[in-house]
Amino acid sequence: MSTPKRYTITTALPYTNGPIHIGHMAGVYVPADIYTRYLRGIGKDVVLIGGSDEHGVAIPMRAKKEGVSPQVIIDKYHNIIKNSFEDFGISFDNYSRTSKKIHHDTASEFFMKMHEKGQFIEEVTEQLYDPEANQFLADRFVTGTCPKCNHDEAYGDQCEKCGSSLNATDLINPKSTISGAEPITKSTKHWFLPLDQYEDFLKEWILEGHKKDWKTNVYGQCKSWIDDGLRPRAVTRDLDWGIPVPCEGAEGKVLYVWFDAPIGYISSTKEWAEREGKNWEDYWKKDDTKLVHFIGKDNIVFHCIVFPSMLKAEGSYILPENVPANEFLNLEGNKLSTSKNWAVWLHEYLEDFPGQQDVLRYVLTANAPETKDNDFTWKDFQARNNNELVAIFGNFINRAVVLTNKYYNGVIPAPNEFEAIDVETLEKLKAYPAVIASSLERYRFREASQEMMNVARLGNKYLADLEPWKTIKVDEERTKTIMYVALQIASALATLCEPFLPFTSKKLKSILAIESSFVAWESIASAEALLPSGHQIEKGELLFSKVEDTTIEAQLQKLEDTKKINEAAAKEVEPQKDTTTFEDFSKLDMRVGTIVEATKMPKAKKLLVLKVDTGIDVRTIVSGIAEHFAPEAIIGKQVTVLVNLAPRKLRGVESEGMILMTQQADGKLVFLNPDEDGVPNGETIS
Repeated sequence: MSTPKRYTITTALPYTNGPIHIGHMAGVYVPADIYTRYLRGIGKDVVLIGGSDEHGVAIPMRAKKEGVSPQVIIDKYHNIIKNSFEDFGISFDNYSRTSKKIHHDTASEFFMKMHEKGQFIEEVTEQLYDPEANQFLADRFVTGTCPKCNHDEAYGDQCEKCGSSLNATDLINPKSTISGAEPITKSTKHWFLPLDQYEDFLKEWILEGHKKDWKTNVYGQCKSWIDDGLRPRAVTRDLDWGIPVPCEGAEGKVLYVWFDAPIGYISSTKEWAEREGKNWEDYWKKDDTKLVHFIGKDNIVFHCIVFPSMLKAEGSYILPENVPANEFLNLEGNKLSTSKNWAVWLHEYLEDFPGQQDVLRYVLTANAPETKDNDFTWKDFQARNNNELVAIFGNFINRAVVLTNKYYNGVIPAPNEFEAIDVETLEKLKAYPAVIASSLERYRFREASQEMMNVARLGNKYLADLEPWKTIKVDEERTKTIMYVALQIASALATLCEPFLPFTSKKLKSILAIESSFVAWESIASAEALLPSGHQIEKGELLFSKVEDTTIEAQLQKLEDTKKINEAAAKEVEPQKDTTTFEDFSKLDMRVGTIVEATKMPKAKKLLVLKVDTGIDVRTIVSGIAEHFAPEAIIGKQVTVLVNLAPRKLRGVESEGMILMTQQADGKLVFLNPDEDGVPNGETIS
């Protein structure tokens, strides 16, 4: 589509069982917002649609675990998620919820229209059932070994390692993620969308029609699914939380969350249109509308194969023009995990970095996982902030604004005759809107962000090369021209950075006093002057601040603490030993002692020879702790000693007892000793 009349932009509906982290932002919401802000900036009719996905089995399971109703769970996380998006400037025109009546009605009508047209297959099948939880298992609540690549953590609908489409019953050694039990099979009736009947349509529409304009990771996954052969896919589930299946014989069943969730885009658009006095059908049913879905790679099949097949079957909707899905973002070399708290949560980020939303937006864009999985590291965050936002962007704006206020009381000077470097710089500036737009139109947001930063580099280099702080002393007229050109770059930057750095753009427009006389995207390439001479600007403020090493170390320590908690939780506790009698236990003579000497055992890597004051005597004990403790570090350490252990010789040294210890999840040994100071040697432990 060369010149769409309007744009409908959708973002994956986040699941309301937890807050939003940087992986969600990098994969979906920041690129969608950048694209939408750009389209608005060039005057397009565009609507950005989002909402919370509030159905599916995970929500009632979490509610049961926390002892509350599912409504409490969805209300809690919907508000956290919605607030996080607002805090980070994700500029939704409408952010809805799939629990709303308008969505229930829309999804039910969609289902019934397909049902009445005979688009579903009704079939009794064998489904996996958790005998301990007493419920049928949704695909994502079954894990097992993939029959195609042997990945041992495949889900019941898809293997994320090889990308293969699966049925839960295909898995080898399946287990329920709810109870850990081995599922059994039970018969149940469901309604299926016969995806196999849409193979020819999908081959023509995707494999032929979008071979050149869809991202290779998206196209490749779609091709793999289609080449593998599509199979009917259930659109209903045996649950009591969700949208009831609106037809006879479907009591106790709800619409499968992957059927109802994408319809949430339509219901959210309806909600927006009703509020704004628009016709929602223009944005979903007219051929001159461009529909674009922003999602992560785990949602590709649903947005490129399942949902388009639903739209095709219903018959009155347009199809997505593009689905620029991103890959996954990792954190410090490890996969982001909600359950393991291995994430940077947006609400926590703002507690630690107040007012620095744009820094995170920029870093996530500059390091976006557009074609492959990428890694977020705090060191890279610090480097991009300090070396790019502060040293290039912030430095240029600060110089231009401070010098204008210093030399001309904030009034833009009239330029004199331009020299070659001035003309060349302004010509370069005029080229950037088209360059950045080209990258954005092709969904290359990393590339676009760096071209935007190149505008700041252009200005920074221009001032650094011409040094107006020196020329003002020898050539005031030449300095006026230099500052005039610099301020044109600053004005252009205020517009060009807006999709990427909306909070910074707002600050910069305020400093340059151009909020009411907005510099349009296309004006940068054509206007003679973006900021005319005589225009009054305001006093400056620092747009970015340096991130110190101590700040980064605190974030890394927070992750290290999380890692230790996870390791401790994952450590298998040894089972209880056989029951012993009190008489047997009373035979053990355990006493408080103090290590008075410690030396390494010659030619032994693990052994220390200790002299321990037991209160009874000072005796020799050989202990295998040399890899954990330096001898000099433990002299004077109070310990617990089993004093009546039968002596034994170790490398020719007789050991007369045992030091009691435990081991942490990371393998670190810990002495068992009294909590209180002043416990004398020889006190018995019973």
